[in-house]
Order: sequence, then C-alpha cells, then structure tokens
Amino acid sequence: EMIRLSVGIEGIEDVIADLEQALKKAVAATADSAAEKKDVSASSGFDTICLHAAYKPDPTQTYGLGQGAPRGVPLHRSTPYQFIDTQHAADLFSLAKLGNIYSRLMNPTTHVLESRYSILEGGHPLAGLAVASGTNAIHYAIINLAQAGDNIVSARALYGGTYTMFNDILPQFGIEVRFVDAEKPEEFAKAADDKTRAFFCESCSNPALEICDLEVISKLAHEKGVPLIVDSTFSTPYLCKPFEFGADIIVTSLTKWVGGHGTGLGGMIVDKGGFKWNAGKHPLYDVPDKSYGGEAGLRWGHDLPEALAPLAYKLRALTVPLRNLGGCISPDNSWIILQGLETLSLRMEKHCANAMRVAEYLKQHKDVAWVRYPGLKDDPQHAKAAKYLKGKGGSMVVFGIKAPDGRKAGQQFIDSLDLISHVANVGDARTLAIHPATTTHSQMKPQAQMECGVK
Repeated sequence: EMIRLSVGIEGIEDVIADLEQALKKAVAATADSAAEKKDVSASSGFDTICLHAAYKPDPTQTYGLGQGAPRGVPLHRSTPYQFIDTQHAADLFSLAKLGNIYSRLMNPTTHVLESRYSILEGGHPLAGLAVASGTNAIHYAIINLAQAGDNIVSARALYGGTYTMFNDILPQFGIEVRFVDAEKPEEFAKAADDKTRAFFCESCSNPALEICDLEVISKLAHEKGVPLIVDSTFSTPYLCKPFEFGADIIVTSLTKWVGGHGTGLGGMIVDKGGFKWNAGKHPLYDVPDKSYGGEAGLRWGHDLPEALAPLAYKLRALTVPLRNLGGCISPDNSWIILQGLETLSLRMEKHCANAMRVAEYLKQHKDVAWVRYPGLKDDPQHAKAAKYLKGKGGSMVVFGIKAPDGRKAGQQFIDSLDLISHVANVGDARTLAIHPATTTHSQMKPQAQMECGVK
C-alpha cells in the first residue's frame, strides 16, 4: 500500500533516522504502538529542534469530541491554572514541585518557546525564561545579580535603549555601569573590582556591527569570578552560540530574527547552568532572600535542592523580578514567535546571502563613502565573523553616503525609499532601514554616539 510523505524542513539526518527505525519495525512486524517515543534533544539537528523540541502531541488525551492531539503547539489563553488541591498549590509556590500557577510566571505555550529556544542555545531545557521584550530581558538579567552599590562592566558599543538603561536608569538604583572598548578586551578586566557582578556585551553590536571576542572576554570574566552576559540578538543561535565560547548567560530580543516577521514582541534569558553562584562573589545568592523561603529566607546559591541548583539563576529571575515586577510575555506573542522560530535557519541563510549582495553593490557605488559588513573580506570584523558567525556576515549592513552634509543626505535617502520600509526594527523578513543618529540612538550625546559606532 502507498505511503505518502510530505517532506519537511527538519534536519534531514533526523528524518532519515526515523524512516530507518520505522521501516525496520514495519518489515519485522514488531512495531509497538505503545512504545515510548524519543524526545527531540540537543543532539538533534538545528531545524529539528526548531520544529519539534519541547512539544510532543499526546493522542491519549481528550480534545473536544475525543482523542487526536493538535500537531501544532496549542495557544493557551488562560491567566490562572487549576490546582489539584491545597498541598499541590503550596508545593508549586515553594518550588517543591514545578508546574503552572499563573501566566505571569508560566504558561504552557510559553514553556514550549522557553525550552525550545534554550535547547537551541545549548542550555538546559528548563533554563530559558521568556519575558515581554529584549530590553526587559536585559534589565532582569542585570538586577538578578546586581544591587545598589554593585557595578557591571559593559562594552560601549550597544543598542541605544540598552545604553540609556545602563547610563541613565540603572545608576538611579545604585548600579553603576562601566563602559569599555570591547575591541580591547583587556579593558574589561582593568575596569572590574570587588563590586563587579558581571561583564556584558553584544555578540554583534547594534548598529556598529562590532563582533565581540567572546572567548577572550569570557575568560577574563571568569578570572574575576563573574559571569559574561551576551546579547545575541544580531547573531541568533543559528550563527552564534555564545555558550560554546564561554558565555554564562544569554539575553536576546525574540522580536527580531527569531520571530522574524515584525508581528510579536518578546525577549529571552537563558542561563548555561554552570556558573558557581555560591562562590561568594554575588551577595544576592549568598544572603538569605526574605522575600522567598519563609522566615529564614532562601539563599539562592546554597539552599536549592541538588536537582534545581543548576537552575538557580533562572529560578531567581522567575520568582523575584518576573513574579514581582511583572514583565511577562503574552501567550499570543509566544505562539507567534514559535511560528517564526520554525523557519529560523532558512531565513538566516537568505538574510546573509542578500546582505552580502547588498554590501557588494554598495561597496562599488560611486555615491557611497564607506560600507561596513562583516562578510566582506576587507571588513575590520571579517576575521571574527569567520569564528563567531559561521563565516557569514549576518543580516545587517551599514554605510555612509558621499555628501557635504552626511546627515542631511542620509535623511534624504531614507525619505526616498519605496520598497524598503522605514521602521524602528530589525530582523524582519522584509528589508528595513533607519537613520540611527536621529532615531534609535538619538538620546545619546554625540561623543557617545561616536564611541558606539554611530558615525
């Protein structure tokens, strides 16, 4: 009898492996319909993880009129979740058990997104925490390890909103941010002291396209006993997996290439799970937290059960900043972003190919003064792109126009675009353009703009 296959976009090795095992059972007539199916794991292909990780249809459950599980990840639009009994509720709140309480904290749809993305980055399936936006993720990542009197050391080449958070907002709460030139990694170590709680950088900076030497910076961070936090928005896990180069915490804007269509907002924090929070360098993990753990409080770096200890940073981010400050992602946005995640590798390949064509076109144009694209062989970041971006240049191109008044010419160029959209976003399937000096980085002083690469 005919078998019809509609071949998908998973890793082809995973598809063939499944065909092989099913054919063996079919020929031997030993297939057991009740046999346990294997879960998609970190060892699966990238595309297979994007499509299948963290959700397996359960045909034994009743849906509507009977059995037959949804193949796509369901959208769960519920605020609260029914407890089994009072003991179950108490166990969930005390972290004795894991489960659904309230959608500000967790949601079944969001859980799939968190786990799927964390596995893509090489993290524990429970190490991801989705929040309302990428900016939200950065804020929570910092306040989850630093408090008044502490400091972090950050690369100075940053997205404008991150720079403003670090330069103007965090200091209002007593957290100092010390900016350094990431092109000189040794400056991170020189700026650190016994109050430093983390190093921070962007894998590929917005908009200067400065690629950070993650391997070197992470080594310097660990020598100081602090974690490296990497914003990987511009690279995505398809081009760069910061954990493989020593990073400890990843933050990203899911709104951009991961979602890919400019239709949903979200951010993600992923903890590698290997940093020693009980080493005495982070008081928030050594001193009892009286907001959690009853009368005695909970020392996040010391008191968690052994099985949960590698998740200390994520669990604190979940139960302290997210629970009490409330910057949660909506299940609708989680679902929308999951749709984009399924085709991440296909889109990133096309983004990189198109960006290279655009960079080469601009490079030879008589009216273009300069072009920056890490994929170009003569670009100052090309060598690092070979190491950290799989030899590709990414999706972003920046350039300047030959004109007596560069700013005026840039604004005129933007106003003259037709097909290309003038919006404050990146990573859309559509081509987008903006003039950073007067928009995304306009709140920065001219000197700060120059230091972060906004020419």
